[in-house]
Amino acid sequence: MMDNSSEGLTHVNQNNQGSIVFNEETMQLVQKMIKRYPEGKHKSALLPILHIAQAEFGGWLSSATMDYVASVLNIKSVEVYEVASFYSMYNLKPVGKCVLEVCRTVPCWLNGAEELVSYLEKKLSIKVGETTKDGMFTIKTVECLGSCGTAPMLQCGASYHENLTNEKTDLLLEKLRAENTRKSYTDNI
Repeated sequence: MMDNSSEGLTHVNQNNQGSIVFNEETMQLVQKMIKRYPEGKHKSALLPILHIAQAEFGGWLSSATMDYVASVLNIKSVEVYEVASFYSMYNLKPVGKCVLEVCRTVPCWLNGAEELVSYLEKKLSIKVGETTKDGMFTIKTVECLGSCGTAPMLQCGASYHENLTNEKTDLLLEKLRAENTRKSYTDNI
């Protein structure tokens, strides 16, 4: 997998021809994912492979990255674009090292999600969908993250942060800034 301490927002692994390619370790993981599905059903591996690609190539999925994933799975690029553009967990433009995905569905909204988003915007001097100037944080609102009983909450990479208050949010931001690593859905694999 990509070294999460990498600085560039758009870092990609490239072969000698300048094409985007998974590194050897990542390709082994991708092949393992593909083998989980029967012959002819390899497209079923698309979601986890998109997560892997997003982690490998700077936290977002460029058109070139999605084309590469399509070639690995031997499917049409449009099939990858359709999936990547449908789900909020895939980023189609560069994002910060830490994407703060705040759940905004009714239970979270009733328990302070709107106030949490406003607090993050003020604290980080950005709006939803924007990235801090230092490339550290992006704020994103998403639909249900399935943590209704612990609202307000947010997800950053593979980790949930629940029952958030301004003080807990400040501590989380300090911790993430001190770690200074890109967070990904693949952090736990």
